[in-house]
Amino acid sequence: MYLIAIAWGYVALMMALAEATSSQGSILGAIVTLFLYGILPISIVMYILGSGPRKAARKRAELAEQAAAMAQTAAPESGSQADSSHHAATAGLAPERKEP
Repeated sequence: MYLIAIAWGYVALMMALAEATSSQGSILGAIVTLFLYGILPISIVMYILGSGPRKAARKRAELAEQAAAMAQTAAPESGSQADSSHHAATAGLAPERKEP
């Protein structure tokens, strides 16, 4: 995938160089040639070709998030069990405050 992009970039660079060094060409024409024949098409093609891996990574992240949510809900919380820090787990109660 990257080999084709590099080769097309080389061709577009040579076209821009020929435009810049031509007796009828200009630097502005070379910049436009490089952008319209090189950078823009390569960026579009690379974005389209990268959509599969992006979709797979998004799917893996969603599955990992679902697995973490299921693991969190499957673990029972009770006052008698200790958590990973070896402190007694609480049942989600707010701490008591002393009256002044």
